[in-house]
Amino acid sequence: MINPYEPQEAIILDRIQEASNLFTLRLNFTDPEIQNAYEFEPGQFNMLYLYGVGEVAISIVSDPECSHIIDHTIRIVGRVTRGIANLKKGDRIGLRGPYGRGWPMLESKQKDVVVVTGGLGCAPVVSVINYIEQRREEFGHLNIVQGVKHTADFIWKHRYDNWREMPDTKVLLAADVGEALWPWHVGPVTSLFDQLEFDPNNVSVMMCGPEGMMRVVCDHMLDKSVPASQLFLSMERNMQCAVGHCGHCQYGSKFICKDGPVFSYEKIRDLFETKGF
Repeated sequence: MINPYEPQEAIILDRIQEASNLFTLRLNFTDPEIQNAYEFEPGQFNMLYLYGVGEVAISIVSDPECSHIIDHTIRIVGRVTRGIANLKKGDRIGLRGPYGRGWPMLESKQKDVVVVTGGLGCAPVVSVINYIEQRREEFGHLNIVQGVKHTADFIWKHRYDNWREMPDTKVLLAADVGEALWPWHVGPVTSLFDQLEFDPNNVSVMMCGPEGMMRVVCDHMLDKSVPASQLFLSMERNMQCAVGHCGHCQYGSKFICKDGPVFSYEKIRDLFETKGF
């Protein structure tokens, strides 16, 4: 049995620069036995370890049926991610995981899906869209809503263009502050919600981003008669041990690392609506 506290060696198969402060690492365990046994679900995360620097929790964005490659999209925000950003193809890194509860993809089959994300932290829901893209006929209407503060924050234009070409899919983009030649909506992402197409009795809503934005999304969906049990949020806290021991990510009686990071709104409604949690 693999020790959940011990990072295993992984090799960087590829490094893709997505933006000035955003990059994707494609990894593979160097031990074939560990690699063959590795499985994950969309929405789960790994702990990436840089020797002498530390660990950081990063969402897995690749497809679970291609578990021989493990993709992480990483934003440079601190000491560990700055160190990892200096690595290149062929370098080694420590990896342990996967951890946490992922998105309810199996339960969402044959349902409409609404994916809402705010800011640059959209990696947790990219795995949802990638999953549906590979199994498009198994899901209903797909709505993808992305909001950023400034148009300069908008990345992956080609990816959104590709998603827009998928059948029965609507992609809506918004920037709080618009610039010349910005072709999409200027204003809060929540002002796009009236354009969404879904059956409130047969939909899964999956979201990540600032908690204030997610609260507005939940309120809107509840007003549209979507059950609280069908609203799913990817929560963020300072995760260090990833197994619920250190307490850094405690959320009331729950731990983001093992009880989340994906929660149904029904399960955390009281906490989510309480200031300070």
